[in-house]
Amino acid sequence: PDLSGYEKFGLGNVKYNISRIRVTAVEFPSASISLIPGSGIKLVIGNASLTIDTNWNIRTWMFKDSGRSTVYISKVFVTAIFSTPLDNTGHTSISLTSCRTTSGDIDIKLNGKS
Repeated sequence: PDLSGYEKFGLGNVKYNISRIRVTAVEFPSASISLIPGSGIKLVIGNASLTIDTNWNIRTWMFKDSGRSTVYISKVFVTAIFSTPLDNTGHTSISLTSCRTTSGDIDIKLNGKS
């Protein structure tokens, strides 16, 4: 979904809108899945990255601008634990028990009219 809102800066408000958010690349150079005996599944993703392209526009009382941006997020690490209990009918179900995510670097390139 699009993101929009406003922020207060110094002399006034900045209205912004970020639209057409698209994930254009995802890399998982290190990923593993292991079983946790009697409990569930552990998923570990290391040093992942993703690229997101968006359109953006901002407006203040002094100026307005719009353009495209590329966001590159790298050094993403994810550890997720899933439990796998049996439901009432004896079928295995899966639910997320815990999840921890960190990211190292975020690089944002803005292309606009100004």
